[in-house]
Formats: sequence, C-alpha cells, structure tokens
Amino acid sequence: MRDLIATALMDSSLLLGLSDKEWDLLIRQGRRANLLARLAYQVTEKGLIDQIPHQPRLHLVSALRMVERQNQAMRWEVQCLLRGLENIGVEIVLLKGAAYVMADLPTANGRAFSDIDILVPKHAISLVESQLMLNGWQGGHHDDYDQRYYRQWMHEIPPMRHVTRGTNIDVHHTILPESARFKVNTPALFEGIIPLPGYAGLYVLSPVDMLLHSATHLFHEGELENGLRDLFDLDSLFRNFGQTSGFWHRLVPRAMELGLIRPLHYAVRFCTMILHTPIPEEVINVVNAGKPPVWASMVMDYCYARALRPTHESCSVSGTSLARFMLYVRSHWIRMPFHLLLFHLTRKALRRSTTRSWDAPFARDAT
Repeated sequence: MRDLIATALMDSSLLLGLSDKEWDLLIRQGRRANLLARLAYQVTEKGLIDQIPHQPRLHLVSALRMVERQNQAMRWEVQCLLRGLENIGVEIVLLKGAAYVMADLPTANGRAFSDIDILVPKHAISLVESQLMLNGWQGGHHDDYDQRYYRQWMHEIPPMRHVTRGTNIDVHHTILPESARFKVNTPALFEGIIPLPGYAGLYVLSPVDMLLHSATHLFHEGELENGLRDLFDLDSLFRNFGQTSGFWHRLVPRAMELGLIRPLHYAVRFCTMILHTPIPEEVINVVNAGKPPVWASMVMDYCYARALRPTHESCSVSGTSLARFMLYVRSHWIRMPFHLLLFHLTRKALRRSTTRSWDAPFARDAT
C-alpha cells in the first residue's frame, strides 16, 4: 500500500487492478505529492483514462484540468512580465516550472506549480525589481532582518506578488545562496542560456544546465513536501534530454565546470535507485567522482530513501521523521556558515515563541 502514486507513475497498467480502497489511498498520496495531475496526463496519453473507475476518473480529470488552467495562466503572466521588463536590456531567464511550460518540455505535462522563477544578472537586480514594482508587483518580508537575509546572503530577493492578479514571482541572481558552502560558477551559467523562440529577451537554461539546476534545487532543499515531484522532474529531464545528441557527453564536464557535481551525483543516485531512470553505466561511474565519503553516502541513502516520498502517513516507515529532520538541518548547514546559521535559527526560534497564535498563519519567515 506504500507509495502507490510512485508505483502507478512507473507502471500505469497497475491502475486497472486497484480496489476502491487502494484508489482512495492513491488519490490522497497523489494530492499530497502534487503528482495527481501528472498521473492523469500519463493515463490519458496511454489511452487508459476510460478504463479508470468513474469516481477516481473524476479526480484525475479535475487535477489535470486545473494544471492545464495553471499553464494557460502562467503563459499569460509571462507575457505580462515581458511587457513590464521590456526595453531595459536585461536577459530574463525562466527557471523550473515556467521554463518547462514555455519551452514545451514533456516535464511540464501535468506538473503543478505555484509561482514563476526568473534568473537575472546580479548587477541588474535593482533595475528589475524597480521595474516590476512600477508594473504592480510588490515585495514582501519588510522586516529589516529578512531584507538583509535575502539581499546579503541568499540567491534571490524577497518574493514579489502582483497587487491585482495575486501572482507570485521569485527573482534570482544565481541558483544557490551566496553564503552556501558550495559555490556556483554563475558567469558560466549565464554564458550557456538559450533564447526562447518567439519571445524577445526571454531565455531558458541549456538542457544540461536545466537538469543540473533541478538537481541542485532538490538536493539543497530542506523541506521536501514536493521532493517526489521534483525527483520525477529529474527523471523526465534525463529521459527527454538523454535522447538528444551529445547530452550525456556534456553532462559531467558541465557539472564540474559549474561546481555542481555533488547534486548531479545525488540526482543520478536516487533517480536510478527509486525510479529506475535509464542512465548510461559510464555516466553513473564517472559521476561517482562527486560521491561523498562512505559514511555520508550511507546517511544520505537512509534519509532520501525515506524523505523522497509523499508526505502522507501511509508512506511513512521507521525513521521517516528523523530523516526529514536531518535533511532540514543539513539544508541549513550547507546554506550558511555556522555563526550565521546559529544566529539565524536562534532568531527564528525567538520570533516564533513571541508570535501570537492568531498571527501565526500570516507570519512567513525568511526561509
């Protein structure tokens, strides 16, 4: 009964033999993992949707239509974003979900997302931010410490929200915090961006860099509610880009150039371990250059084997809570030096203890 959603996504034919109880559990897991629409797209493409029992089929169709509506709204929002940033001479690079949709990648099929992420050169951050504000986006986190946290240590400015449409945008200037223990070769990242056909001034990362960014995002994240969804993203990117000429040959050298060999190792490791992603054996062998010490590898296997599951009680096994906590601590540990980390976590704890209960739902902290 565990991980029904992952099992179904890897072999859709298994859906045809599920009981009502198993369908109920599958749908709950799918919603918690943000993978129900992906499953709906998959069974529709394979011509199985009409063979699904009526009630589960309604849930699948509803989830897929919601994501299709999100994609339509996102395309419109990108148009609005371009109009707001036109004529400022800044390269705007779409990241993650928005890039998958606008580049018409298979990874976008059935993928749910909540905001638009863009990458711009650091020297242009103030110009982009002011231009967005003139066009209706407003920043959050007005607390002085939160502003310092984002602008001095992080890889992005505070999230911005449009005052009328309610859409969210995250503006990045690199893909890892500047205080992180691992440093990204950001200039090289910008050198590899690709223009998006039909959209002047709009870019996406190259296929190799897109996969490396997805891996970096997942394996530096401490809160893994969407961890399994992001792992399926990596699986899709590997399968899609792996069919293009030269992809596997460029992958490891580019990861070394950008300083991202460790997240690539984890991407290969857990995609093959959990989703049986087809990756050439020679790539697996070479990417082990980014492998941590044996004891660290054992700990990471223990943690991610438990954390890369839907956050549903049916998917929990012994040690799941401990694994998630350890990855949360790790994400902070690699995000900033110890003295900054100690100060930051102490401040968070003190702020939470003094926040009144009726204020709590509205009190977003900097992480």
